[in-house]
Amino acid sequence: MLSLIVFAPLVAAVFVAALPSEPVSVARRAAFAFSLVPFLLSLFLLGSFDASLGTMQFVEQASWIPSLGVTYTVGVDGFSIWLILLTTFLTPIVLLAGWGDVHKNVKAYMCLMLLLEGSMLGCLVALDLFLFFLWWELMLFPMFFLIGVWGGPNRHYATIKFVLFTMAGSALMLVAILYLALANAQTAQLTFDIRSLYDVPLSMTEQTWLFAAFALAFLIKVPVFPLHTWLPDAHTEAPTGGSVILAGVLLKLGTYGFLRFAIPLFPIAAYEAIPLIAGLAVVGIIYGAMVALPQPDMKRLVAYSSVSHLGFVMLGLYAFNNAGVSGSVLQMINHGLSTGALFLLVGFIYERRHTRLIEEYGGLWSVTPVFASLFLVVTLSSIGLPGTNGFVGEFLILLGAFRSQPWMAAVATLGVVLGAVYMLRMYKRVFFGEVTNEENRKLVDLSAREIAVIAPLVVLIFVIGLYPKPFLARIEPTAKVYLEQIEAKAGESQVAAAGASRR
Repeated sequence: MLSLIVFAPLVAAVFVAALPSEPVSVARRAAFAFSLVPFLLSLFLLGSFDASLGTMQFVEQASWIPSLGVTYTVGVDGFSIWLILLTTFLTPIVLLAGWGDVHKNVKAYMCLMLLLEGSMLGCLVALDLFLFFLWWELMLFPMFFLIGVWGGPNRHYATIKFVLFTMAGSALMLVAILYLALANAQTAQLTFDIRSLYDVPLSMTEQTWLFAAFALAFLIKVPVFPLHTWLPDAHTEAPTGGSVILAGVLLKLGTYGFLRFAIPLFPIAAYEAIPLIAGLAVVGIIYGAMVALPQPDMKRLVAYSSVSHLGFVMLGLYAFNNAGVSGSVLQMINHGLSTGALFLLVGFIYERRHTRLIEEYGGLWSVTPVFASLFLVVTLSSIGLPGTNGFVGEFLILLGAFRSQPWMAAVATLGVVLGAVYMLRMYKRVFFGEVTNEENRKLVDLSAREIAVIAPLVVLIFVIGLYPKPFLARIEPTAKVYLEQIEAKAGESQVAAAGASRR
């Protein structure tokens, strides 16, 4: 099942590439239709998933490169299943949205989106570090071209910056992966299976350096302050679909990397890093909100809001309790929905006016009431209004953080207030007041296709906000097992580290 979900978009990309370039409607419709296949498969996966178990399910394992100990090993648990659903859910929406704003090299755009989907799904199911790294690096290829070819005026600068930041972190992570596998081979067979590598005896020094290498790669991807500087440029220059996927899924692979790899592989070092990473998360929450506040560009404002929102996710992960971890996983989904919807809506208005400057708008409520209403719902979701999805995730994160790090949690709550300030301030300036620009008077409201793109996201905003139980019921058992294993491994690692140090 997992192999079908991962490789379906890749096969679809090859099929779409074989289609004629003209008429472009053929490639658009084919890509959209094929993108529904992994989504339907992931729904079947969700229906077959046993919510009561907190362990890996649907595990597939096959020998791949026996001489190097590399296997094709994949699996899914309560953390990754929702990120898989988010990926397969957002991709058809992005492809449908691209019918309006992508007019050059349409077939190539559709193929790259499908290739990007497959590589992201591969990262989410990989249980072999070699396999994970392969998918991790493959993601760079389609995103490089999506920004570099279909991006804005400064797309080349943004693309190179994105690639350099990501590759710098990846290089160190590769070194750490090889060191970890070779360290395990001294007492057991050579393998990259993380289930075996969780038990590698490491000294405290080894854990610290290896954790630092993994953490740097994931902190860049999140991104956490001060490693965030590539994100606003990438978001600003990326096409609408690229921004949605970047915010919706790609950034979550950084936080997911901590959950699946960095923390369970090096639990003592992870605990020792609580003050540093939780502190950076809180700084990112406040910094992202403060920098978003004066932004004149709507898309850049939403980009900086991601720095703030993902700071909350990291804070919840480093609460190391059920409420914090469960809230963080749920907030990954929430952020993908609300911020993805914001980028789509900003893209819709940009197609009409070819500007994202807030000062160019005003009074749009009277001109485009459907657009204004949907934008309001998504804005309220982004600021965490009770009844929307954003509230549930932020509440659980702050609850978990208050239990473990009350002072940091208290400071982080300021980010909630600032989030409401910059989002509502932007909304007021764009949609209320008098229509002073003649071009704004001529704006056309959302089309049926554009409403169809946004409607599923709005529905889920309310579904998760009003009834989060089905989501948390699958996350919390995994969080419980995860925390128990981390605590047990931390105790075992302390003994092993002491022995390794004596040796």
